[in-house]
Amino acid sequence: MTSSNLSPADRQRLDALYERLRASSARNVGYPTNQAFDYSELFRFLEFSINNVGDPFHSTNYRLNTMEFEREVLADFARFTQAPADEWWGYVTSGGTEGNMYGLYVARELYPDGICYFSEDTHYSVAKVLRLQHTRNIMIKSQPDGQMDYADLRETLRIHRDVPPIIFANIGTTMKGAVDDLAQIRAILEDLAIGNAYIHADAALSGMILPFVDAPQPWNFAHGADSISISGHKMLGSPVPCGVVVARKAHVDRIARSIEYIGALDTTIAGSRSAFSPLVLWYRLRTLGDAGLRSVVQTCLENAEYAVQQFRAHGIEAWRHPNSITVVFPKPPPSMMERWTIAPRKNIGHLIVMPHVTRSTIDAFVTDFAAALKPSP
Repeated sequence: MTSSNLSPADRQRLDALYERLRASSARNVGYPTNQAFDYSELFRFLEFSINNVGDPFHSTNYRLNTMEFEREVLADFARFTQAPADEWWGYVTSGGTEGNMYGLYVARELYPDGICYFSEDTHYSVAKVLRLQHTRNIMIKSQPDGQMDYADLRETLRIHRDVPPIIFANIGTTMKGAVDDLAQIRAILEDLAIGNAYIHADAALSGMILPFVDAPQPWNFAHGADSISISGHKMLGSPVPCGVVVARKAHVDRIARSIEYIGALDTTIAGSRSAFSPLVLWYRLRTLGDAGLRSVVQTCLENAEYAVQQFRAHGIEAWRHPNSITVVFPKPPPSMMERWTIAPRKNIGHLIVMPHVTRSTIDAFVTDFAAALKPSP
C-alpha cells in the first residue's frame, strides 16, 4: 500500500503529526538533540532494505550494506577520541545506551567477578544495563557540581581492592554536564596498586564537544579510557537515534565469535544494525569537516555563556561547567513546562544549547521564565 491509498482521515492525522513535531522542535531546549540538519540528499537510500549485519571490518554475505562508509565514520571518531593507532575497534550503534552496554559487556567479559562503580549522577539507563548483565555494582557519591566524588571512589576501591574495578565515567553528566576526570581516576588506581581495571567513558554529548575545544578535560583514550560511547543524534544531529562505540581492540578480540549464517564475525550487541545511520553520520562529518565542527561547537559554547548572563540579568541564578553547553538553573514553574520541552530533576532544570538553540530562542526562554516567576496580580 502506498501513501496515495491512505484515507483522508489517516492523511489528516499524518499532516497533524508533522505540524505538531515542526512546532515542537524549536522549543526542544531541555534535551540534547540537535534539530538543525538536512539529510534530504540521503532520502533515496530509503528505497533499499540496507543492513550492516556483523562486524564492520569484516565481509558479510549480506551485500546491501554501507560498511565502507561506517568504517570511515569510525576512523574519524577514533581520531576524535585519540584512540591508539591500529589498536582500536568500533561500530555504529543505535545510541548511547547500546554503546554503554557494549563497554560494560566487554568489561564484564574481561573481569567476570568485577564490580562496576558509577556515580549517582549517572544516566538512569546504566543501572538497567548492569541489572541485565548481572554485574555487581556500587554507586559512588557525586559532588554538588555533578562530578564523581573521588574521595568516596578511593575509599570504596580500597575496601574492595581484591576485586577488579569496572569504572563507569561520565563525560558530561545528564543534568549538569559534569566531566569525571579520567586522569584523576587512573591516579587513584595506580596509588592503590590496582593493576586489573577497566574504564568506560560515557561521552554521549561531550564526546563531540571536547575534541574541538582548546583546553579539554582529561576524557579519552590518551587519559586511560578502555572504551568510549558517543551519541550521533545529539551534537551532530540525526533523524534517528544513533551513536558510536570505540574500544581497545585487544579487549574486543577476547569476545569475537564467527557466525556462518551471515558470513561475518559477531562482535556487536545487535545482529542486524542500521545501515542508514552510518550514512547520516558520514554525510554530516563530510559536509562540516573538522573546521565546521569546531565552529559549531564554539558557537554553542558562546551561546551557552550568553544564556548564563541573560538568566543572571533577570535575577535567575544559572551556571555551567567549562566546555559545557548545559546551563543549569532552578526548577522552572509548571507554566514553563507546558510551553517548553524541559527536563527537570529534583530542584533543578537545564537548558542545553544545541545548534538549533539560537540567541533569539534563549531570549524568549529567559523572558518567559522571568515572567512565570512573577506573582499573579
